Amino acid sequence: MACALCLGALKAVAQEAELSDILRAAQGAQILILGEVHDNPGHHARQAEILDRLMPSAVVFEMISADAAARITPDLARDPAALALALDWANSGWPDFAFYAPLFALGAQVPVYGAHLDRAAVRAAFDRGAAAVFAGDSARFGLNDALPQAEQTAREAEQMAAHCDALPDHLLPGFVEAQRLRDAALAMAALAAWDAHGGPVAVITGNGHARRDWGVPALLARAAPEVAVFALGQFEALPGGDVPFDRWAMSAPVDRPDPCAAFR
Repeated sequence: MACALCLGALKAVAQEAELSDILRAAQGAQILILGEVHDNPGHHARQAEILDRLMPSAVVFEMISADAAARITPDLARDPAALALALDWANSGWPDFAFYAPLFALGAQVPVYGAHLDRAAVRAAFDRGAAAVFAGDSARFGLNDALPQAEQTAREAEQMAAHCDALPDHLLPGFVEAQRLRDAALAMAALAAWDAHGGPVAVITGNGHARRDWGVPALLARAAPEVAVFALGQFEALPGGDVPFDRWAMSAPVDRPDPCAAFR
């Protein structure tokens, strides 16, 4: 029992040291991009702890639309069950609302923004390109420009891996364009929140959007280079190679069904 208590204490000390390092690195940032694996509760707990320590001026969520965010009142944010119902979370396709409830609870104190796009918009970007359907200034976020070939190839390879190597090659450029559209929507929402409320603005999103090399931080660097951005990635295993984040952290993996089973 004594050994177990010691191990628990050591783990707590290590977690606090990790969190302190993240907070130091994030100091001075005006937009905080906090990545996640969507169904990992440890990642959401870390996001909540960071937001509790830094207290953002506004929070942008990948998971809800701008219209849904506008319906979140402070009273609604204080009632997780009512908020989940108002957001129709059970039919949204996102993981258990309990993971996100502490993050949405900040809506009782600060404004909430949404950057989720409906299926029709994403499909249009898939077919016609992100620039053709983006609701904002597509040139400002680089959507009018073709990606460098090396980046295009790398992004197509990532999309193939994310879809269990089961996609026909001719579909891969469409998936990349859809990702570019989502990145631009998140970047535009983050800048709108920053313009309205100052920093730090927090963005809750998946790791793919949080990466510095071609995700939301890269679009922000192009659209508003004067805005300081911090990007956190969160993983379930040690990442290999270059890790395109300012800091990264790990949480225990989730026991989930094989995501590639459906493709097989």
